[in-house]
Amino acid sequence: MKIRSIKAVEVDVTPQMKTKPRVPQIETGGFVSPMARYPELSRADWGNPWKRTACVVTAEDGTWGFGLTLHSGVTVPLINDHLAPLIEGENPMATERVWDLMQKAASPYGIAGVTSFAISAVDNALWDLKGKLLGRPVYELIGGPQKDKIFCYASNTDISYGTENSIEWFLELGFKAVKLFLREGPEAGLAGINRSAELVARTREQVGDDIEIAVDGWMSLNTDYAVRLSEALRPYRIKWLEDYMLPDDFDSYFKLRQRIPYQTLATGEHWYGVHPFALAAGQGLVDIFQPDLQWVGGMTAGIKICHLAEAYGLTVIPHASANYPYGQHLAFAMPAVTWAERSEGVSPPGVPLEEMVVLPGTPVIKDGYIRPSDAPGFGFEFDLDWIENKAT
Repeated sequence: MKIRSIKAVEVDVTPQMKTKPRVPQIETGGFVSPMARYPELSRADWGNPWKRTACVVTAEDGTWGFGLTLHSGVTVPLINDHLAPLIEGENPMATERVWDLMQKAASPYGIAGVTSFAISAVDNALWDLKGKLLGRPVYELIGGPQKDKIFCYASNTDISYGTENSIEWFLELGFKAVKLFLREGPEAGLAGINRSAELVARTREQVGDDIEIAVDGWMSLNTDYAVRLSEALRPYRIKWLEDYMLPDDFDSYFKLRQRIPYQTLATGEHWYGVHPFALAAGQGLVDIFQPDLQWVGGMTAGIKICHLAEAYGLTVIPHASANYPYGQHLAFAMPAVTWAERSEGVSPPGVPLEEMVVLPGTPVIKDGYIRPSDAPGFGFEFDLDWIENKAT
């Protein structure tokens, strides 16, 4: 059996809610970003206009697998023009070989960033295809079930309904852990640190002592600010401080680890391939790895990162891993993965999680836990016509 074709297209798979949120949206500038030093620019000014990329890998017998990623404007042509011609005709069971081929072929222009997004879509589609050809769920192919169910936490990425309202909804849904996003970075100075501490304090009071709270800086802090913020947040016993530096600023990762050895640190959603994780593990820079399987290099990269973490006694909590089957299957099989994240706003207050499913067939969190589909591959419940209808 060989790979007959690989095709990427731009798609819009935005969920269509049927239930009206029980609270109105409010105007907000969103959570903190590295662009906060340029307040004259809104997110609409500096964000890119691209949609998602769907990748279909088809075997000679017509069986197909599906992968999804971001940044369609660059990842669609990268897949169709470079990666597809390279690996068409390869054995669809040879996931390690195909992943290595893509990594090596892309090395002249770099395997990180948008290249890693493209590789992720192909790799995940290949694992979906592999599972379908063998008639087994992907989690069985990568080690089998390691746990009965996966503990999930809720990330308040959409702050437009009011954080207090969203946290209340997360608790109603059964989550026992939540994550807050900072609104301000170093540009806000001491007053910003105080407001961040107030945000965490209010949430701690709201959720009580038995709910975990994590805090996300979305690549927006520097060493001094992160140290002072961490000290201000100590009374509230946060689970971790996340994504606190620009992803390539490894010098700052070293310095921050030295300055706040008491603080649990988590990062990696904007790291690509295995090498940044290997460096961080070997040097003890972080405690929790957070790769995104649609960005980091796919399931193949995720498995390697989990094994790295296990060897160094670290934890893996993949980014957005409860949102999509890719992360669910990795979390179910890997001992290093302790939690999964429900991101992308989770759902507006009052809107059932079922209405927020992006890819049909994706299991939905129940009372704070999830278990992946037992169907072959990743268990998707759509056909090629559905993909074509979503193409833009």
